[in-house]
Parts: sequence; C-alpha cells; structure tokens
Amino acid sequence: MDIARSGQKAARLKRRAGIAAGAGAAVVIVTIVLMSLKPAVPSVDRRSLWIGTVKKGSLECSVKGPGTLVPEDIRWIPAASNGRVDRILVQAGAAVSENTVLLTLINSDLVQEARTAEWRYREEEAQLADLRARLQSEEMNVRAAFTTAGADYEEAHLTAEANEALSKDGLVAGLTLKISEARRKEAQARKAFEERRLALAKESAEAQLAAEKAKVAQAGDLAALKKKQVEALKVRAGIDGVLQELPVEIGQRVATGAILAKVARPDRLKAEIEIAETQASDVRPGQHAVVDTHNALVPGHVVRVSPAVHDGTVSVEVDLDGPPPRGARPDQNVEGTIELAHLEDVLTVGRPAVGGEGSTVSLFRLVDGGKNAIRTTVKVGRTSVDAVQVLGGLKPGDKVILSDMSQYDAVNRVKIE
Repeated sequence: MDIARSGQKAARLKRRAGIAAGAGAAVVIVTIVLMSLKPAVPSVDRRSLWIGTVKKGSLECSVKGPGTLVPEDIRWIPAASNGRVDRILVQAGAAVSENTVLLTLINSDLVQEARTAEWRYREEEAQLADLRARLQSEEMNVRAAFTTAGADYEEAHLTAEANEALSKDGLVAGLTLKISEARRKEAQARKAFEERRLALAKESAEAQLAAEKAKVAQAGDLAALKKKQVEALKVRAGIDGVLQELPVEIGQRVATGAILAKVARPDRLKAEIEIAETQASDVRPGQHAVVDTHNALVPGHVVRVSPAVHDGTVSVEVDLDGPPPRGARPDQNVEGTIELAHLEDVLTVGRPAVGGEGSTVSLFRLVDGGKNAIRTTVKVGRTSVDAVQVLGGLKPGDKVILSDMSQYDAVNRVKIE
C-alpha cells in the first residue's frame, strides 16, 4: 500500500518560486547592463566621403552661376501695319545686311490709301498754284490803280504849284487856284487809299498762301507716311548681322506692332549670369569676371546687377573684354565666375555641403590618424566657388569631412572605414 508524502509538494513549490525569483533578477540585471551601454559608433565608408584639409594662404572670394550669351545689338522688327505674309526670302541663321529684305507683306487697302493720299497731295499743290496766280493777278490790278492814283496826284500837285505861282502875278483867278488845290488834296487822298489797299492785298495774299501751303504740307506728310508704310511691307533687316528668329509663316496675318523678326550682331556678345540671391549681395559693377563658354575662358567685367530677384536668382550682366571666342553664338549656355575679393594669409578649406558665408557649421574632424571623426563647430567667413575662409574651430593641417553628413546628426563621433 502507498504511503502519502506530505512534505514533497511544499518542496516543489519552494523550488519553483526560487527559480522564478532568480530569472526575474537576471532580467533586471541584463536590463541595467544594456541601459548602461553606449550606442555603437556608426561606420562610414571612406570612399564615399569628400575630405578637405585646412590650409593657410590666399583665398579668391567669388561666386558662380549659369548663364547665356546674348547680343549687345538686337533689332526686333515689328510690323508697321496690318498685313498678310506673302513671301519669306531669308531663313533664320542667315547673314543679312541693313537693306536685306527678309519677307514681304500684302495690304491692298494700304496701297489704295497711299494712292489716294498721293492724288490728294497733287490736288492741293494744283490749288496752291491756282491761288498764287489769282492773288498775283489781283495784286497787279491793285498796283495798277495805285500807280494811276500816284500819277494823278503828281499831275494835280504840279497844276496847283503852277497856279499858285501865276496867281502871285495876277495871271490866275483866285477861284482857279482854289479848285487846283482841292484837286491836289483829292488826288493825294486817293493815292494814300490805293497805297493802303495794296498793303492789305499783300497781307491777305500772304495769309491765303500760308493756309494753302499748310494744306499742301499736310497732304504731303500723309502721302509720305502712306508711301513709307507701303515700302515697309518689304520688311528689311535694319542692321548688319544674323537673322535670329522669324516667327511667322506664309499666309499668316499680322497686326500692327507684331514682331516679325529678330536680327542681332553675333560679333558683339555679352553674358547674363544668374547668381543665387544668397550669394549676390556683394556683386558690384566693375568687378572682374570669367565666362566659361565650354570652349574657352573669356575675361570680362560686371556692368549691371538686376535690382530684382527672379526664381531665387539675381541676373548679372557681364561685358566681355575682347571679341567672343570662335564658335560663340547668341543663347549659348555658359558659366560665369565673378571675383568679389582677394584675401591673404587666411585659413581656408574646401567648401562644405552645408553652410554659407558668415555662418557657423558643424563638421566632422578626423582624429586617431583618420580612423575616427568627431563633431566640431566651425565658424565660416568669406566664401569662394570651391573654398571657404575658416575663422574658428580648426587649425592648419586639420582634415574635415565636407560631404553631407546630415544623416549622422544624432551622433558626435563616426568611425571611418
């Protein structure tokens, strides 16, 4: 028969409780150890890094930006009147002279207006000639009357003088003397009247001729304008150069003022460089510049800085010092570098991926013979296209990582492999 063991069950319970307590204590100890451990230092492949060395020397402060070559002399040719494109005689890219006809327009109404204006001008000229003849005839009649009045006055004057002399000798009656004196006064008054009438006739003739001449001049100006507009239907280049654009087609109707062609001189080019607005604050007219046409480096100088910002950039106009290189042409893409200042005896390093002029950046400086890098605060001064001035935080010979390390912002140390 089996005998029950009353103490065996209690022992099992005690043993299990001890095991549980030991396991719990082990978990607590492991947790404390893990919490006390520092995060593992991340590793970075050296081949993916851009590393620069701090040096002491000179720094050419400059800014760089893309741009295009544009002609200095551009002639936009508008339509002088409405019309329809009849013929295109020259295609874009062709060399043209000042009088080269690029295309012709048709406007029959304008041609008829020009003819009408010319006929009106000739009619006004004929009326002026007729008026001049009539006024000359009238003046001759008045002048003849004035001459007759003058002759009558001379005759009356001589008669009165003779009678006056005879009357002193008693040879002429007093009545006869009075009659001759009265006739002389009458003749004198008539002469004065005809003289005044002649002067008025001249003034009137001048006024009428002036009015008619004004009509002739007005008609002539209109006829000349219409003739010029008809002549402008033959669209000419206007300057010696190269036809850049011809944005019309045969049969197309164009309105007055519409652009028909663009002509430029390819031997006189300038560069328009787009500089980021954050870098354009120190750009000034007169500064030296270098334009890279991808075939040659051309020196130049800044002549104008746009006062406005467009799409985050400031347009800078650069004149080329000398003729453009062979093969350069309008609208060609170029790259421009503008020299802002020259600094001597300063600390410099390659331009980091982050941070601009006058900023404070955080860079990783190599230590332990380049096996590790630690975060270092660096104060940046003036900047160039590919280098910056170091004002603090580094010394000559230090090596720093210039690549974008933003993914390691949470750590202060990395391992270089």
